[in-house]
Amino acid sequence: MWRRIIWRWVTLLLLSAGLVIAYVDRTNLSVALAAPEFRNFFRLSDSQRGLVNSVFFWSYTLLQIPAGLLIDRAGVKRPVSVALLLWCAASAVTASARSLWQLVGLRLLLGVGEAVIFPAGLSWIHHNIEERGRGLAAGIFVSATKWGPALGAPLSAWLIGGFGWRSMFLAIGLGGMVWLLPWMLFAREGQALPPANPRKQAPSLPLSQLLRSRVIWGTMIGTFCYNYFLFFSITWLPAYFVERRGLSLGSMGIYTMFSFAGTGVVAIAAGAAADWLIRCGADPAATRRWFTIAGLLGASTEVIGALARSNQTAVFFAIFSMAGLGLATANYWALTQTLLPRSAAGRVAGVQNTALNLAGIVAPILTGWLKQVTGTYTVPMQTIGVFLLIGVGAYLFLVRQANSPIAATQSATSSPST
Repeated sequence: MWRRIIWRWVTLLLLSAGLVIAYVDRTNLSVALAAPEFRNFFRLSDSQRGLVNSVFFWSYTLLQIPAGLLIDRAGVKRPVSVALLLWCAASAVTASARSLWQLVGLRLLLGVGEAVIFPAGLSWIHHNIEERGRGLAAGIFVSATKWGPALGAPLSAWLIGGFGWRSMFLAIGLGGMVWLLPWMLFAREGQALPPANPRKQAPSLPLSQLLRSRVIWGTMIGTFCYNYFLFFSITWLPAYFVERRGLSLGSMGIYTMFSFAGTGVVAIAAGAAADWLIRCGADPAATRRWFTIAGLLGASTEVIGALARSNQTAVFFAIFSMAGLGLATANYWALTQTLLPRSAAGRVAGVQNTALNLAGIVAPILTGWLKQVTGTYTVPMQTIGVFLLIGVGAYLFLVRQANSPIAATQSATSSPST
């Protein structure tokens, strides 16, 4: 019993570490784009900077649903191993890029490699962690998307400052491959937990039926809005700190670290708090839903900082709003797993992650275009507030227990035949 629990948490921590590596490899480009020598080498306009930040998500998003189907059929361990080797190699080879289009091609390849890790981790949690502990597990795993930028920004800034941008890409790409050794030695595929109440479990549903659910569409809208803010922060926050607020590259790395670390800490704490409330008898769906709504509202305070003249106020709200987002981080993923059937865990994770990464495509391009047109960061950051409020509406009106496919299936099977 205890041995199985230990292996379960070891595997979760390794998956989380893999996701940290993935986000370090995403963040390093946004830090490079804040460095004048990198921008000047590739002669990048604001719109081109948005394009380069976005292109990773083109291949990544396209492959999310296929990656979910692959995980449902092949498990987690081997696909993740191959994927990490591919994306780390792509990151390392970026050191040899000589033109904008070589940079674009390597970011597309990075997206292909990283497409597997997120559906893999969420599917593994859904199959191996019970509901009462799922908020903490999801908090640990999903917070890796914040620890990656928190570690990656200062590390990339330090490497660029000391050794140049080419050495930075090479060191980070090759360094990530070290993770493969403990993963191959210690990770376990795990065994699916039996349902807590078999009568409440929906049968396997085809993807077409899942896509008719209001919960799925509300989740996709809310996920897009949450991640519009997140991917602005990953791709443009370093440049915002340097260009709009006049911070040095080193100071930018530190403040970016605190912004994402705040989200990571709050994500774990909020996931654990929701678990505790559920163990005390609170409804799982309602609890996680209200945590998610509170997180989106807290994140919207970033607009206050954007409008402030004071750099101290702007930096405070950049950190505060990211910490507020942490209330939603674990719970909006765990909420999806609560409302949708376990048999479709990989597919559901793929669908939700597709919406997530559509935001990754749109946020960098739209931000770059708005900045180039208006000449400031004000309108791009006001746009963040609009999207976050749309996300609140999606979770208020669409992502509800009554709209769940599980509830619909139970209603259909319990009603008398005619």
